Amino acid sequence: MGLLRFILNVIWIFVAGFWLAAGYVLAGVICCILIVTIPFGVASFRMARYAIWPFGRDLVRRPGAGGGSTFLNVIWVIVAGWWLALGHIATAIGLAVTIIGIPMAWASLKMIPVALAPFGNEIVESGRPREPWQF
Repeated sequence: MGLLRFILNVIWIFVAGFWLAAGYVLAGVICCILIVTIPFGVASFRMARYAIWPFGRDLVRRPGAGGGSTFLNVIWVIVAGWWLALGHIATAIGLAVTIIGIPMAWASLKMIPVALAPFGNEIVESGRPREPWQF
């Protein structure tokens, strides 16, 4: 299964991953320059790592995430989240046109929850047990 994930990730980088990750990095840099929005920049950098190498990773809710992350997610959805979700949907539609693109389309759709709510969630490797003390 590891070789298949590697091959899918390499194909993903060429068809969509590089541009999606570059967009997230650019957004992260802009947010960090603006100082007040540094938490959004950090979230963008996390999403860029996920966008460049999505196969073999899953999104899980961080234990103990509370009202602060919900507040930041509401602001995020209004400012950027819904645009990112629409971008992932458009990318998925374009990728699903071919048979080989269907897994790539699924990966793009799998990123919508993190594009909508990056705070209070974390990206972990698939199939590995997550210890409660790991963040």
